[in-house]
Amino acid sequence: MSAAVVALCRAGFEPEAAGDLALLAREAAVDAAIAPGRGGGFVVASASRLDHDAWRRASLAHPPIFVRSQFAGIGPLAIASRDVARPDRIAPLVEAFASLDSAPFLAPWIEYADTNEGKSISTLARALDARLVGALRERGLVGDHARLQAHAFLVDGTTAYAGSSDVATGARWPLGIPRLRMPRDAPSRSTLKLAEAIVMFLGDRERDLMHEGQSAVDLGAAPGGWTWQLVSRGLHVTAVDNGALAPSLLRHSNVEHVRADGLVWRPRRPVDWLVCDMVEKPSRTAALVAEWIATGAAASAIFNLKLPMKSRRDEVARCDAAIRARLAAEGIDATLAFRQLYHDREEVTGYVARRERAHSSGRMPRRR
Repeated sequence: MSAAVVALCRAGFEPEAAGDLALLAREAAVDAAIAPGRGGGFVVASASRLDHDAWRRASLAHPPIFVRSQFAGIGPLAIASRDVARPDRIAPLVEAFASLDSAPFLAPWIEYADTNEGKSISTLARALDARLVGALRERGLVGDHARLQAHAFLVDGTTAYAGSSDVATGARWPLGIPRLRMPRDAPSRSTLKLAEAIVMFLGDRERDLMHEGQSAVDLGAAPGGWTWQLVSRGLHVTAVDNGALAPSLLRHSNVEHVRADGLVWRPRRPVDWLVCDMVEKPSRTAALVAEWIATGAAASAIFNLKLPMKSRRDEVARCDAAIRARLAAEGIDATLAFRQLYHDREEVTGYVARRERAHSSGRMPRRR
């Protein structure tokens, strides 16, 4: 049975997620065969040998962009036969976890691909959950304060992978999908993109880095989903867009609506935050954000890059390099990161902050 790394991603972005894994394999000196999973929504890197600690160090040094969640373990495992009416899927999974030599684990997340085919397994996953946890506890393989999160990934009803991720660096939610509710008063669903980005990039330092009394600019604000997120946290927001804002935001005392072109408008004084969800070429958005940070117009920024149909990974790399080059030219030390979030579509979200404001890998509490 092969060592394996299983990575979950947005359906249709398997090649980009495979690129993430290829980079990690090179960094960890692992000779891996990497292929998208059948049915989409995940990628598997198989190897005859896998140094888990080296892989985790590589993941910390080069955080994946298109991978939502990943774990290292073994598989594929045959957990059932199509010829058996009531197969015992628990026993082979327990034996797989027992063979990993890294117990105890936190109670396992039973996962599947975020696709229509994958979601058809969700009922089975729920049925296995309590039984698998109980069986692992009986074997002493689960502990409440373990440093490793157990994962059981169901390819389908007969095949699975088993493994673990480090609590300190792994995904914070099963499937890498945050539990966020659509606020009833928010003017658009795009508000969830910024909510997820704040959780992902700011972690447990959110209240230190984004709080009441700060100032922000929202470029391309209409109808106001991102502005709503900021004012709900007590920030004063200048919403820049020639389009109309939601009436509730126009009446808000912390919102100033400026009808202008977000590409050319600049604030009279520096602001704490720039957010930008404009539909523009990625290179243009990257240059715009770099200018705001380089000139001191904003101290930190969260922004989206709308990706082309092809060479999406290369486009992100070019934008990353352009921002870093502009800031380096100004002698500015900054943190910069990109992730394709669950609420993103054909895009990735970026975060940049001058180093004095950057957080040091804060983590949110993990949730089942």
